Amino acid sequence: MLRLQCLSSSLLPPLIPELSPETSSNRRLCRLNSFRPLLTLSTTPKSSPKCQYSWNTQQHQAAFESGSQTDSFSSQTRAGAAAALPPRFFVGHSIYKGKAALTVEPRPPEFTPLDSGAFKISREGFVLLQFAPAAGVRQYDWSRKQVFSLSVTELGSLVALGPRESCELFHDPYKGKSDEGKVRKILKVEPLPDGSGRFFNLSVQNKLTNVDESIYIPITKAEYTVLVEAFKFILPHLMGWHAIANSMTRTEDNRRANDANPRYGGDFEWSR
Repeated sequence: MLRLQCLSSSLLPPLIPELSPETSSNRRLCRLNSFRPLLTLSTTPKSSPKCQYSWNTQQHQAAFESGSQTDSFSSQTRAGAAAALPPRFFVGHSIYKGKAALTVEPRPPEFTPLDSGAFKISREGFVLLQFAPAAGVRQYDWSRKQVFSLSVTELGSLVALGPRESCELFHDPYKGKSDEGKVRKILKVEPLPDGSGRFFNLSVQNKLTNVDESIYIPITKAEYTVLVEAFKFILPHLMGWHAIANSMTRTEDNRRANDANPRYGGDFEWSR
């Protein structure tokens, strides 16, 4: 009989709980890190050892636009988590022009663990656009930045734009809440008159903070092409499809490994 032996605790990374404002006692929202998850072994009373995954949780799309994101980590917890978790990577793309700067950053999807041990997507990822007005020559006032989160469908709208087509996207971060209508955001993407690129124009009316601002930035054909190709690449990841693809790949690799093992004959009738 094969016996499972637990390794010394000194050889296993500690499990660091990561909480979010949406976390409750009976439901945990977690965001899938596109990189290798932290695998730990833990024991519970009157049960066999369990393998548990620790995921990096982040605030959802509306929190970025409403500015209501909160920090649920203390400095000590954050320092401990940084020492225990695998490396994390932050990526983005920036475009700098005379009157404004634009940064583009992907945000991964969120997954909810099921009783079966599997994970189900609970919220799709998005792409965060951040606009900052110029404060001087090659200087930008990021304290006045305005943000706009592109959903999967909105990314599809930008990817599908023809050379002379334009689109307009409207957001209310407080839709369905008591402050609905007090913050209005409109992103317009229009072709330049000479056909050399596109205008990105973000208008924000925020009655809560008395802000009424419009930031626009011209985007060349080459710059827009880079954005479109990046959007195409990241779309399946924002939908969480990379997770099932990786799972299918691992299953296929295991099958091939078993088929190549001469001692494995479970799939052959004469081995039964």
